[in-house]
Amino acid sequence: MGYFKTALLMAAMTALFMGIGYLLGGGGGALIALAVAAAMNVFTWWNSDRMVLRMHNARPVGARDSFGLNTMVADLAKNAGLPMPAVYIIDTPQPNAFATGRNPANAAVAVTTGLMQSLSREELAGVVAHELAHIRNHDTAIMTVTATFAGAISMLANFALFFGGSRERLGLVGTLAMMFLAPVAAALVQMAISRTREYAADKAGAEICGQPLWLASALARIQQGAARIDNDAAERHPGTAHMFIINPLHAHKRDSMFATHPATENRIAALRAMAGEAAEQPAPREVRSAPSGLPRVPRGGSQRKGPWT
Repeated sequence: MGYFKTALLMAAMTALFMGIGYLLGGGGGALIALAVAAAMNVFTWWNSDRMVLRMHNARPVGARDSFGLNTMVADLAKNAGLPMPAVYIIDTPQPNAFATGRNPANAAVAVTTGLMQSLSREELAGVVAHELAHIRNHDTAIMTVTATFAGAISMLANFALFFGGSRERLGLVGTLAMMFLAPVAAALVQMAISRTREYAADKAGAEICGQPLWLASALARIQQGAARIDNDAAERHPGTAHMFIINPLHAHKRDSMFATHPATENRIAALRAMAGEAAEQPAPREVRSAPSGLPRVPRGGSQRKGPWT
């Protein structure tokens, strides 16, 4: 999905936000909803990274971390043409990762301890490259603002049951319908933005690390871990689920409402096809070395594992 279509989706969400405001309070309610939306955008733009990192109890990684995560991120960021983002660790056994921040100059990459324990160095490089692709594509700002709007629309729709103005305009049945349909509409917009951008980040991430199969192998391992290991912070803040490389939610029935990611097997198939196309191309004159001194691996991927914590 291009930026133009994303802008249309964001405009539709803003219109929905204002529409609910109008149903709750007429013209004045619409103006209030617009003012609230503007304030939310400004606040989210400047504080999105700190908000999300705090929600997941992320802690910064020191400049000289013992397992070389900072060095890996720095090397891959250089490959991507990005400034060095802040690097964080999240203490949870579920393997996962996300990126956040309003722009490449104010961005952060966060990985879980479970991710570092379960992936090889090559697979971890693929995941980091994927998150850097989100930063380079400015997905982090777009997806965070979308999540904020979705939560606000759900809140306003729920208020409809407690304000007489909406009942006068819609009646009780219309009010009930709005209460349920508005959050669904917001979730669909969030889902549409997130799913298409995951494919784009997979492709760009594979290009950044130079090995599509590193990321393909990582996605398979993360999917297996995320399906059986709880992520308590993500369950408390399901609105952030779309920011992770794999949907971290599975513990509650409501989690199906936040299925914002495309099927992992489809993403892996796309990466394998990308690797096959690359194999058919003539070998370049100069082969760029893998980040952080990573060895080049066969196209079947590396099975080597190693402790990270």
